Amino acid sequence: MQATLQRDSPEPEGPVKDDVDMMLDELEQNLDAAALGRRSDLMQVPELADYLKYMKPKKIAAFKGFKRAFFSFRDLYLSYYQTSNDINQAPLGHFSLKGCEVSPDVSVSQGKYQIKLLVPTAEGMTDFVLKCDTEHQYARWMAACRLASRGKSMADSSYPQEVESIKNLLHMQSATNGRNENSTARRSSPVKLPSDFNVDEYVSQRYVRKARSKQALQQRVADAHANVRQLSSTEAKLQYIRAWQALPEHGMHYFIVRFRNGRKADLIGVAINRLVKMNMDNGESIKTWRFANMKKWHVNWEIRHLKIQFEDEDIEFKPLSADCKIVHEFIGGYIFLTMRSKEQNQTLNEELFHKLTGGWG
Repeated sequence: MQATLQRDSPEPEGPVKDDVDMMLDELEQNLDAAALGRRSDLMQVPELADYLKYMKPKKIAAFKGFKRAFFSFRDLYLSYYQTSNDINQAPLGHFSLKGCEVSPDVSVSQGKYQIKLLVPTAEGMTDFVLKCDTEHQYARWMAACRLASRGKSMADSSYPQEVESIKNLLHMQSATNGRNENSTARRSSPVKLPSDFNVDEYVSQRYVRKARSKQALQQRVADAHANVRQLSSTEAKLQYIRAWQALPEHGMHYFIVRFRNGRKADLIGVAINRLVKMNMDNGESIKTWRFANMKKWHVNWEIRHLKIQFEDEDIEFKPLSADCKIVHEFIGGYIFLTMRSKEQNQTLNEELFHKLTGGWG
């Protein structure tokens, strides 16, 4: 917010400034000082530097496991060196994480804190896995990777909130498993479940099949409930939403399509900020196109094709599992959401919404 006091002509000599003028002058000085402080902060670009373990899964040497190196994260770039003494020399590797795919591989009970990256390079999409030692280290590096994938650095105001959100999710998992090594607080007393409690109504069948017994699952549900029962209804809903948003591939919608000149069907995922071509056998990402790099898109209603023009290439495909109008509405709707301001009092631009979802993207 900026306040500017404008005067059409110099203030006449004579009367002393009244209280309103003095308060406006003081406000202007305070805002100028705050702006100067913000500019000073931006000159100091945040940086992460630490020893981490890494692995390139698709390389022949991957069977040897993780290697240790010194990593530096600055702006949108990740670099790594043999040791910290080599920081001023050429790095062993250097990546821009803008547009990359970031997914967690975490098991708090096993002390496993890994970050899976799928980085766009000249050779195509490159797999890269970072292994952190602690929850705190994981939260900071994971938050930096997520922001960089969206084209934002750690100087962005959302970085601290991203770190805290990741820590809160880890804390929930830690409490659910009965292990919270970073906290000395006592665990909440378990909740007594009703006698007719049916675990099948609360837990996915794939977890029911893996569990030792339904009694063990009921105990985990009771423990998890104990950790949130002190929250208000609104706080519980917000915590649920944050945990849901932190899940891998959150908000991804899948469609089977056939690309132009393609011989077989492909799987694509439409997310809030990107379009992803995926492997139909294992769900791995093959290529990512960011909406931020999109110039325009067009729907050919006669042949039911979508043509999308990006900065570096054009793609065209025909949806097979749904009407092209559905895919078009997802793309246009997500772009509309990214253009919305965080201000709650922002007026809904219905004309823009219908333009983006109605077929004239």
